[in-house]
Amino acid sequence: MVYFAKWKIITVLAVCGLGLLFVAPNFLSAKQAASLPDWLPHRQISLGLDLQGGSHLLLEVKVSTVIKERLEALVDSVRVELRKARIFYRGLGVSGNAVTVGIKDAGKLEEAMGLVKALDPDTAPEFAEGGVIILPLTDKAMRDRIAAAVEQSIEIVRRRIDETGVREPTIQRQGVDRILVQLPGVDDPERVKRLLGKTAKMAFHMVDEVNSVAKAEAGRVPPSSMLLPSADEKMGDGRARKYLIKKKVMVSGDTLIDSQPSFDSRSNEPIVTFRFDSNGAKRFGKATRENVNKLFAIILDGKVISAPVIREPILGGSGQISGNFSVREAQDLALLLRAGALPAPLTILEERTVGPGLGADSIAAGKVASMIGMVLVVVFMIVVYGRFGAMADVALLANIILIGGALSLLQATLTLPGIAGVVLTIGMAVDANVLIFERIREEVRAGRTPISAIDVGYSRAIKTIIDANVTTLIAAVILYQFGSGPIRGFAVTLAIGIASSMFTAVMLTRLLVVTWLKRTRPEELPI
Repeated sequence: MVYFAKWKIITVLAVCGLGLLFVAPNFLSAKQAASLPDWLPHRQISLGLDLQGGSHLLLEVKVSTVIKERLEALVDSVRVELRKARIFYRGLGVSGNAVTVGIKDAGKLEEAMGLVKALDPDTAPEFAEGGVIILPLTDKAMRDRIAAAVEQSIEIVRRRIDETGVREPTIQRQGVDRILVQLPGVDDPERVKRLLGKTAKMAFHMVDEVNSVAKAEAGRVPPSSMLLPSADEKMGDGRARKYLIKKKVMVSGDTLIDSQPSFDSRSNEPIVTFRFDSNGAKRFGKATRENVNKLFAIILDGKVISAPVIREPILGGSGQISGNFSVREAQDLALLLRAGALPAPLTILEERTVGPGLGADSIAAGKVASMIGMVLVVVFMIVVYGRFGAMADVALLANIILIGGALSLLQATLTLPGIAGVVLTIGMAVDANVLIFERIREEVRAGRTPISAIDVGYSRAIKTIIDANVTTLIAAVILYQFGSGPIRGFAVTLAIGIASSMFTAVMLTRLLVVTWLKRTRPEELPI
């Protein structure tokens, strides 16, 4: 154990040097760190919500919308099948979590049941009084659809937030239908709320130019059309302009693969360009080829954002949206279309904004606690172990540097409990040295020479050190696996601290002790 190979010396020095290199950007301002050359480390420790401020949002997924859409689709399927079979029906519609339909001819009841039963395996059709068939969704089907809607919503929320450039957001499911979102360092929380509050379901429809909008506004909307307001066009009395839109979807927004903000080459106004996948491009080309000189409406979340005239077929699978956008509105719309549509609307149930002042106080308190803990540990080690304690203190300083470098390299989020983990690590970092030094003391009392005492001390203490640190590491892994948010932050810093303290105690301190031993050749150990 006294012999130290050259490659080990190089490894120890290289690791300590890299730790110092990666932690150095944290002593610069964010602007200075960003201006460093690309080949130099420039990442700083990512601070959590409780340290740098930001927004805390609790969102609820309106899963009832998903169930309703599925049932309405089932209504259309039932209507088509019964008409094909020439079975007359009445009262077809949604009632609660089921579709109901009355069959006029009692002799056709069994035939109708066979048809509707084959439509959807997730329903459990049953007869009711008066020749009525009820098609309720099964409990399993409802649970599966709710779970899928929430998981898809989490993924869409993550995409939208990533597009805004927020670093290290926390996005996780909470309960059955809720999503917790924590956004550290957000400087415009209102914009984020607007982005998350939009479903962003886009579709392309033809405008119904045959029927009258005035009659539709009076309540006579044709069965094949729907009356929708404009997103930004106003009438003379200030009301939103209304469009009569055909219900048939010509192209769905699901087929979009890209969307970017841009500027119109003629008017220099902000626009949004989009591009379809191969299937969407075919449908878009067919729709524009068959409807030249007709109005083509672009619908977003139930509002008409643009209704241009198709001048010529658009066969390239791309197009643009113009609608009196500001630059920020064009950027946000492009972001929403890129990220995809939410399967159901989101409602903000809880909102908290943490100011950076609270985080600054926490960081200051953490610094004070860390400094006090480190000073007390340094003094204790020197008083109890003398020169060997001073060597352990050098390793402790290297340990703090390695923790900071690892947090910067891994971009692990440092939270207030994470600072507690660092403070705890400072106290634990010298544990291994205490075990080794006490073992060396015992060997000296037993009459061994300095070299033999150090060799045996390190050899016999190493197993105890590994056992103690591995058990703590297991606890940290369990905390990370089953914890959330701040608990994970504590687990990360604790695990990094354990790894770095093992390295500095077993490798760096021993290197310092062996170097001193070879140079001085003492007859007695000052321990």
